[in-house]
Amino acid sequence: MMDNLRAASSHVVLKIILGVIILSFVLTSVGNYLIGGTSDYAAKVNGHEISRAELEQAFSNERARQQQQLGDQFSQLAANEGYMQQVRQQALSQLIDQALLAQYQKDLHISITDDQVKQAIFNQAAFQTNGKFDNAKYNSLIGNMGFTADQYAEALRKQLSNQQLVNAIANTDFMLKGETSKLVDLVAQKRDIREATIDVNALAAKQTVTDDEIAQYYKQHQSSFMAAEQFRVSYIKLDAAALQTTPTQADIQNWYDSHKADYTQPQRNRYSVIQTKTQADADALLAQLKSGGDFAALAKAKSIDPISSAKGGDMGWLEPTTTPDELKNAGLTQKGQLSGVIKSSVGFLIVRLDDVQPEQVKPLSEVQDALATKVKEEKAIDAFYKLQQKVSDAANNNNASLSSAEQVSGVKAVETNWFGRDNVPQDLNFDQVKKVLFDGSLLGQNGGAGNNSDIITVDGDRAFVVRISEHKPEAVKPLDEVKAQITDTLKHDKAVQQAKTQADKLLADLKAGKQDALGAAGLTLSATKTVDRNTQDSIVQTVFDLPQPAAGKPSWGVSEDMQGNVVLIALDKVSAGTMPQAQIDAMVKGVTDNNAQLAFEALLQNLRKEAKIKYGDAAEAQ
Repeated sequence: MMDNLRAASSHVVLKIILGVIILSFVLTSVGNYLIGGTSDYAAKVNGHEISRAELEQAFSNERARQQQQLGDQFSQLAANEGYMQQVRQQALSQLIDQALLAQYQKDLHISITDDQVKQAIFNQAAFQTNGKFDNAKYNSLIGNMGFTADQYAEALRKQLSNQQLVNAIANTDFMLKGETSKLVDLVAQKRDIREATIDVNALAAKQTVTDDEIAQYYKQHQSSFMAAEQFRVSYIKLDAAALQTTPTQADIQNWYDSHKADYTQPQRNRYSVIQTKTQADADALLAQLKSGGDFAALAKAKSIDPISSAKGGDMGWLEPTTTPDELKNAGLTQKGQLSGVIKSSVGFLIVRLDDVQPEQVKPLSEVQDALATKVKEEKAIDAFYKLQQKVSDAANNNNASLSSAEQVSGVKAVETNWFGRDNVPQDLNFDQVKKVLFDGSLLGQNGGAGNNSDIITVDGDRAFVVRISEHKPEAVKPLDEVKAQITDTLKHDKAVQQAKTQADKLLADLKAGKQDALGAAGLTLSATKTVDRNTQDSIVQTVFDLPQPAAGKPSWGVSEDMQGNVVLIALDKVSAGTMPQAQIDAMVKGVTDNNAQLAFEALLQNLRKEAKIKYGDAAEAQ
């Protein structure tokens, strides 16, 4: 009955067009229909075998999906054997779930008829033209996926059957109006509160700490007091721009004489041409020209070259490098001279030399300024590279300092202050320089001053020779350096503990009805403010955890504000809030969808619990 369903299209197109159906195919491992089983198996589910071939196909499908989704990142994951092992196990778990669902559907007598499958295919917009099913279009879409008509129909039947089961579970969950109303009241609820803040900083200022407490804290938290690796560096910077000098007139003249070709425009000729298909046509036109015929008029009327004929045969000015060989070899030397018929690769040509522009050399006076700049830059670059070699030799021959390099370069070495890997001085902040400084090659045996670097070139015609003058490895900062920091920390910790202890005592007193407890502690409650669950405040969670207040009596709690202060909270009133209907509808849908998902997961867990699942040797080895 499905004989008329045949095939062809790309994987990407099919995935995009079929949307939900193709997603379902992935989940239900439609690749299972494309491979044959073997006597070996990956698992048995209530006697139903899942072949190793099926597992490999499902694993391959999942691998391809992740590769398409993650791109270059997937290669890093694929190199992790443990990760790929997990992907394979997940693929097998999905195949087992599919088998269990298929068996459960059979027990429930859930089935999809051929007519339902056909109708699902006919209803797909992807297979329609002008709103009607197009069999040719259908064929062109499924074939490239490798499906026969029966394979595609069976895969779709499986997807529809699964969807029917999912819908049956999902549609069983709903919310009554009363439940919805109570949920809205709870989510949109508003609470009126007052606050009394115990200032931790004020308490910290009154705390005292002993040297023993400081020493103990320092000992227990040394990893918090690490000093980063530090460097002091000497360097010589060479800059081609600094070597530029004003060139002499002789320098400019010499450059001009040796590079005169750069300022010379060669002879240019201007030609007109008539192109024909045959020599007979060309001979006839040549005869007309010799009899006084107008070249431009004949070119427009008879030439088969559309570009030049539109201009009366004019080819424009041509330099030797752009002149076709046929024109060069025509032997035309005088203005107005006419060639004979020339055979070429494009047919037959008649050429006329219209004009000649002799070679022109720009005088030095015309290019003086540009040449001066050019000579200055070239001489500086030349001196720059020669100087690099001298400095490199000097730095290598006297490796104990940069003094020799200073002498040959005429540049004084610069000494930096201490810096770390994260705050390299701007003058040295080049990747090439940092690599040399931090790769350890310049350090001595004891981690101190060591060797001079070789020449390090960077962008902008600049180069460096660097030397590490002093080096401090990563180390724990001495106690004296961090004593003040530890003192502040200990005082703050003590203040927080005191504040919490005070708050707990006040909370007990207030709950016991001692309303003057706050005043006795020098605290006052703030004015009333109203908060909801969306209020951006660190105490909101605590506020909504408090029980509702009794008539005329607040409900009390303790929290901390964003500054770390301890806050006593008086909850005075709880009131219901409201929501826009669209937000209510979205909330209800979220709840029911979540409940349906939980129900479906519970079904699968129950099916697994009651099933007899046996893993093959290959699967157990995974």
